[in-house]
Amino acid sequence: MTHPWRAEGAVLVWGLAAAFLIGWLENRIDLALMVLFGAYLGRHLYYLRHLLAWLQESSPLLPDGTGIWAEVFHRLRLMQRRHQRRKRRLGKMLKRFRQATEALPDATVVLDENFTIEWFNPAAAQLLGLRKRDMGLRIHDLLRSPRFVEHLRRRRFEHPITLPAPPNERLQLEIRVISYTKDRYLLIAQDVTQIRLLERQRRDFVAHASHELRTPITVLKGYLETLIDTEEAVSEPFRPVLERMDQQIRRLQYLIDDLLYLGRLETSRNETRRQKPVDVGRLLDDIRRETEQCHDRHAPLQLEIASPARLLGNEEELRSAFTNLIVNAVKYTPADGSITIRWYETDDGACLEVSDTGEGIEPEHLPRLTERFYRAPGAEIRNPTGTGLGLAIVKHVLNRHDGRLEIDSRPGHGSQFRCHFPSQRVCP
Repeated sequence: MTHPWRAEGAVLVWGLAAAFLIGWLENRIDLALMVLFGAYLGRHLYYLRHLLAWLQESSPLLPDGTGIWAEVFHRLRLMQRRHQRRKRRLGKMLKRFRQATEALPDATVVLDENFTIEWFNPAAAQLLGLRKRDMGLRIHDLLRSPRFVEHLRRRRFEHPITLPAPPNERLQLEIRVISYTKDRYLLIAQDVTQIRLLERQRRDFVAHASHELRTPITVLKGYLETLIDTEEAVSEPFRPVLERMDQQIRRLQYLIDDLLYLGRLETSRNETRRQKPVDVGRLLDDIRRETEQCHDRHAPLQLEIASPARLLGNEEELRSAFTNLIVNAVKYTPADGSITIRWYETDDGACLEVSDTGEGIEPEHLPRLTERFYRAPGAEIRNPTGTGLGLAIVKHVLNRHDGRLEIDSRPGHGSQFRCHFPSQRVCP
């Protein structure tokens, strides 16, 4: 900035010299100085007027200027050129983004803070039935499903919802709302009709197959029990073979029972009217006593009820989930270990924690533990009658109760399974 100020100083010095010279010649130095400062002020006002006009976009050009103003106008022109280049780059990026978004098969809608439609791609016109004239309207005035309206009203967009498509109700859309700025939302709707159809076919197949297998398995189990109980019917060398067969038959029966129960969870509606406050402390105490009676030699079970809070839900489903967690801890914990069951309140709800001092689980297996039929290596040896469906049932029950499962485990340091429930499920 030294050079422009030097130029401005030169303008002022030459002006003062001219004023003194003219004033000395005319013997009116004071008048000459007044005229000089008036002209100097007028010059600044002239350039300020041009600057204001340029800022208000009423004048497209800036004057060249003199002194400090030459540098100011030069810097502004550089900023203007950089801004124009940046604007062109952003325009190209926005154009490419819109082209990419328009090519997406999923419906994409940009909404403001009031869920007013600002932009949508062609897929949204096809799947949601939107038209150009709908721009500026609120999305819930066009998609009038009560579930969708309630979903927007609550503004809790952690999970998507599935709705029939407005133009064609035979199509099923999975709608997800994403907040990408403080006052902007992105609505994405995906056609999941084929996926839902395949899921329903899978559930129907599993349910029918499990139901049909139940009768022959029951018959085989009855004959095996008869042979094992009748000492004269089977010679001693074949008795271990029959006992092994009986063990596998029982495992198959457990598998069928779990599949049927999981199928009922998937197909039954989660009706609020069938839910009631569940005394979790009493429920856990019942499960603890039943587990101790069914397992002869096991690690001691310690129950800690740190809160009298009850849980709004289905007691049968909660009993199944809690039983699976506790029985798993018993099966995978040596008799000289310990198991702790805790029920306590948290800042955002309540939590059931089942901790054990078993062998623990390798970190790479933790994300897959809730998958159906997935069992960590070595689990078949420690629990030969396991089905690999217990934690899948736990996860499904928690989803029906707005909860989530958290698993912490390290080899040699045991495991902790935590069931977190939100505050709206907790009853004082």
